[in-house]
Amino acid sequence: MDKRDSHAQRIRARRFTPLKRALQVPVWADVGLRLGGALFLVFVVVLIHWLDRDGLVDNYDGHISFLDVVYFTMISITTTGFGDIAPVSTQSRLVEAVLVTPIRFAVIFIFVGAAYNFVIKRSWEKFRMDRIQDQLTNHYVVLGFGVSGAESVAELVARGTDPRCIVVMDMNRDRLAQAEEMGCNVIEADATRDEHLMAVRIAQAQTVLVSAGRDDSSILIVLTVRHLAPDVPISVVVRAEDNELLARQAGANNVINPVRFTGLLLAGSAQGAHIADYLMDLASVGGRVQLVERPVMAEEVGKPMNQLANGGYAVRIYRNEQAIGFWECANGVFELGDVVVEIRPNDPTSTDQ
Repeated sequence: MDKRDSHAQRIRARRFTPLKRALQVPVWADVGLRLGGALFLVFVVVLIHWLDRDGLVDNYDGHISFLDVVYFTMISITTTGFGDIAPVSTQSRLVEAVLVTPIRFAVIFIFVGAAYNFVIKRSWEKFRMDRIQDQLTNHYVVLGFGVSGAESVAELVARGTDPRCIVVMDMNRDRLAQAEEMGCNVIEADATRDEHLMAVRIAQAQTVLVSAGRDDSSILIVLTVRHLAPDVPISVVVRAEDNELLARQAGANNVINPVRFTGLLLAGSAQGAHIADYLMDLASVGGRVQLVERPVMAEEVGKPMNQLANGGYAVRIYRNEQAIGFWECANGVFELGDVVVEIRPNDPTSTDQ
C-alpha cells in the first residue's frame, strides 16, 4: 500500500458533523407519527387493564370503572403512582411487570426522543453549524459533488488540504454521505440560492469549484457566487465549447472543459505513446512530478527561470496577467510580484522533470 492510499484511508476513518442535516419527513408528519405511536401504546395498556380489572382495587370507593382504568393507566405510564388504585392479584402484578412496564418504557422513550429531536438535537445542531460557520475562512467550497467534484476533492486531500477546510454543497444525500466520509463539511442545499451560499461564507472562501453536471446550472451558480463574492477565484466545469465564453462572462476565472481535455489527451497519444501519460502525471499529485503555481519568493527575484530555490523547473511566469514562457529569455528573469508555474518532483530523489 503506497502513502497516498494510506493517507486516503486515514481520511475516510474520520467523520465530521455536517453543517446541516435535512429531516427525512416534515416536522408535522414526524410529530404525528410519534404522537400516534404513543396513543396506540396507551390504548393497548388501557385495554390490558380493562380486561384485568378484577385484579385491581380502588381504595377510594372499591369499584373499578372504565374511567378508573383510564386514570390508572395514565398514572401508571407516567410513573406517578398515587396508590389509590393498585394491582392486588398475582396475575395483575405479573401483567404490570411483564406487559405494562415495557410499554411504559416505550412511551417514555417516544416522548424523550421527540423532545431530543425537536428541542435538544435541533438546538445542538444549530449551535454546531454556527460554530463551523464561525471557523470557515480561507476554505474551499465545492458546489456539486458528482464525478468531477468528487475527483477534485480527492485530489485536494491528496495534495495535503485538510478536509475540514473543504465544504461540499449538493442536493444528493448519497453524494454528501460520500463527501462526509472523506472528512469534509457538507450541506444539503441549492447552490443557486443566495442564503445557502452565504451559509457557507462564500465571500471568505479561498476558491470555489463549480461542477453542477449541467452547463446552464453551473453558469447560473457562477453568476450567483460572483454576485456574493466579487474577489473569490471561481473554477467551473463546462462540457460544451460554446458555453466556455458564457462561463467566463458570468465571472469564472478558470473554465475547464473535460471533453476538450480528453480530446487533447487522445491527440497526444496519437503523436506519442507517453505524452498522455506524462500529462496525467503532471495533473495528479500521485505521479512522479506535478504542476505547482505559487508566488515568486524573495530570494528568486532577479534570477533566471531555471534557478528556482526549491529545485523545480519553471515553465511559465505570469506578470501583470501576461504569460511568459521559459523560452522567452529576454523576460525570463523573476520580478517581485510574479507568479510562477513550475514542474516539481514529488520524490526528492527523482530526476524526472
